[in-house]
Amino acid sequence: MFTRRSAEVSLAAATNENLAQISNVLIYSAMAVYTLAFFAYIAEWLLGSRSKVARTAAALTTEADAKKAAPAVTVNQAGGTAVLERPKVTVRAAAGQRDVPDGPGAHGGDEQGDLYGRIAISLTVLAFLVEFGGVLTRALSVERAPWGNMYEFNITFSTVAVGVYLGLLALKKNVRWLGLFLITTVLLDLGLAVTVLYTASDQLVPALHSYWLYIHVSTAIFCGAVFYVGAMATILYLFKDSYESKLASGGTPGTFATSVLERLPSSASLDKFSYRVNAAVFPLWTFTIIAGAIWAGDAWGRYWGWDPKETWSFITWVAYACYLHARATAGWKGRKAAYLALIAFGCWLFNYYGVNIFVSGKHSYAGV
Repeated sequence: MFTRRSAEVSLAAATNENLAQISNVLIYSAMAVYTLAFFAYIAEWLLGSRSKVARTAAALTTEADAKKAAPAVTVNQAGGTAVLERPKVTVRAAAGQRDVPDGPGAHGGDEQGDLYGRIAISLTVLAFLVEFGGVLTRALSVERAPWGNMYEFNITFSTVAVGVYLGLLALKKNVRWLGLFLITTVLLDLGLAVTVLYTASDQLVPALHSYWLYIHVSTAIFCGAVFYVGAMATILYLFKDSYESKLASGGTPGTFATSVLERLPSSASLDKFSYRVNAAVFPLWTFTIIAGAIWAGDAWGRYWGWDPKETWSFITWVAYACYLHARATAGWKGRKAAYLALIAFGCWLFNYYGVNIFVSGKHSYAGV
């Protein structure tokens, strides 16, 4: 009887080890497919830079006074002539606002660029499914939720971030321009995970054996992924806003800046997008903190103890609350609000990396 029991335990351990190895293979495979997607996104941007839209955008900024004296060249179409009007850039419809149309996207109106963009999306979907398989097999190998240490959190976080992006695309949102920036950082995140943060499969400490692990940590991962998407949109907003300001003042942006930024949505659209995603997920972040406090009460006998992780979660909550409050009541839009949003996301990043790696506390049970 004892021998049979030992054999069953050994078989289960071997099975779990095999699943862990399969998980590693799938994660590396996902990185390979993400790399192919990265090059496809690069091709989309490069082909778009040669498109008609990009050439027109460059023509707008060739001369500093292009929009001051721009007479139309008129030829009668009916008599074998045509009317050619110099394109105009509309700036600052009101104080603090601009009436600028959204750009055409990374492909810039180029058919071949658009084809590579669609290939990039298909590869992103494939990589997402492979990475999801890696996360799932990691969970099966340890027979628990796959976020017991920073390695597992990283691979799950990047999977959810890509899932958020693909979900927005499925909802017909204009976010394809985000693909190159997202996949670049996802590759960096996975590279960090498999090199610096990798931890072999293991069981959790007794305090974590709770259904709150599934509720609290899963919502924290999802909130972080959405905050991450919002932060990237905010950074792009700051670049696009500077570009539009330079055009409005009669300046001449560089060719590279023109080629890239002219294809992005307007600064107003980027600002609105980042605000909406941050505002949409903020209530869930509030729930995440409350769920963590309830779990702490069950595990440690107290709901709040100002542990470093708890403290920085609260600081992150306050930072995003200040950002949303400023937008809603003080009327802060544009760069001031963007800086607040980036400070808030910086707090979230420090809460994840800084606290886990450099600060000791009750949440340090898993190391990296």
